[in-house]
Amino acid sequence: MTANPTIFDRTLLRARQHRAAGLGPATFLLDRVAEEMTDRLAAVLRTFESAVDLDTPGDTLRAALLASGKVPSLERASIVSESGLEVMAGGRGQPFADGSLDLVVSGLALQFVNDLPGALIQVCRALKPDGLLLAAMIGGDSLNELREAFAQAESEVEGGLSPRVLPFADIRELGALMQRAGFALPVIDADRVTVRYQSPIALMRDLRAMGATNIMVERRRAPLKRATLRRMMEVYAERFADSDGRVRATFEIVWLSGWTPHESQQKPLKPGSATRRLADALGTKELPAGEKPDGS
Repeated sequence: MTANPTIFDRTLLRARQHRAAGLGPATFLLDRVAEEMTDRLAAVLRTFESAVDLDTPGDTLRAALLASGKVPSLERASIVSESGLEVMAGGRGQPFADGSLDLVVSGLALQFVNDLPGALIQVCRALKPDGLLLAAMIGGDSLNELREAFAQAESEVEGGLSPRVLPFADIRELGALMQRAGFALPVIDADRVTVRYQSPIALMRDLRAMGATNIMVERRRAPLKRATLRRMMEVYAERFADSDGRVRATFEIVWLSGWTPHESQQKPLKPGSATRRLADALGTKELPAGEKPDGS
């Protein structure tokens, strides 16, 4: 087993999340996720005796789920680095035993995992048969406005580009990742949230208050030039401002849900096992192969 490329500095992530919590975090996205996740779990006609929360920042999600009664307790879990690999571990730093959990939830955290396929495989292994993963993460269409404005400004002012906005997973790839990890009945859907700000600076303040500023290992270490920042704000206002002068920022929240395989789950029929012909269902006449509708 080999280590994957390190895209995100997760030590820096924890430091910035800790700073954001101390200064007063911006939690409007987490509040939305907590409400939606509570509603989604309410639709499942069972309780989850052994449940863990994987790396969700703050206590918003934890408080909402415990209050819902769907989970009697909710252990904290984290993705930790171990010999160059990322491992899902419990509060005492020990990996979870295979088949030991009923439920794993995660709110706005998986987008910062360097090895997302590996993390999903570990979650699937830790779940019991018919166990559930329910997670929300930031998707690939998030902050396209900020990304575009910075790219234009840096190209003009500095003659080149540097990674300023984190690369987020594309929703079209996540379903395949869930299946490869071993989940049955995977469902992927997205919720797009448009937030309006007085200025791009107000957006950047919110990102700092989320602990979600640039943590890429390959980020530019030199301070942002004032000329680049000024031009970015001009481009942002030119392209993404409403008639009242406020600017838009898009956040895409991607939802992942999947169950570990169990004999009670629905399964697709085997080829050739149908008991009724399609022609009968459609009320049409079935023609032999090669014959045209006019009988020729």
